[in-house]
Amino acid sequence: MKDHVLIVDDNQEIIELLEDILENEGFEVSKAENGEDALALLMHGEVKPSLILLDIMMPNMSGYELCSQIRREWDLPILFLSAKGKAVDKVVGFEIGADDYITKPFDTEELLARIRAHLRRYERIRKHTEEQPEKDAGHSPITVLKFKDLEIHKETYSVYVSNEKIELSTKEFQLLTFLAENAGIVFTREQIYDRVWGYGYGSLNTVTVHIKNLREKLEMNRQFIKTQWGTGYVFIGEKL
Repeated sequence: MKDHVLIVDDNQEIIELLEDILENEGFEVSKAENGEDALALLMHGEVKPSLILLDIMMPNMSGYELCSQIRREWDLPILFLSAKGKAVDKVVGFEIGADDYITKPFDTEELLARIRAHLRRYERIRKHTEEQPEKDAGHSPITVLKFKDLEIHKETYSVYVSNEKIELSTKEFQLLTFLAENAGIVFTREQIYDRVWGYGYGSLNTVTVHIKNLREKLEMNRQFIKTQWGTGYVFIGEKL
């Protein structure tokens, strides 16, 4: 079964270029010239993409707004492909849920490598989720990382702070689990990116943004993730 990519861009030349590149690599392609059309395609079930390539500067509904709305309903890779290349633009993109940010003009091989990397990562997550009911049916024990005021249930992707369930994105959960499993060890942003994202492309700002989001969601009464200035980050929870 072919992977399906939805291209959302108001530039017809870019759409045609991306369509040619992707179809030559064996991808199925759908396209929309604005956010409203893309959202309608998704909501009506007319397309079921494996991944979305999304422009930012579009009329009426920006790529940022569309990304935010997609994240409320669907869990799939979203890659911004934009001429806006400033660091602040990338940070905003990551904060609202993008998996990656690629600037125009782009290198074709790098774009394809990033697309394949994100598809592989989401496929691993999907398989893990599908296998979970079989584990539960066999009464396999659920792996739980327990710390003072914090529990991480690995198989169910659930996190509790002071017995209150906290909603995390898939990537936020994976980042927290990695740090918690290596409590007390300081990791640089490069090491975290390599271990959690699993490939060598992308902006290290995404690590900073995801750490910030985790802190806002988790650290209501105490600190779990400490910044080691000049080095990186370390998980400091008290293990039970």
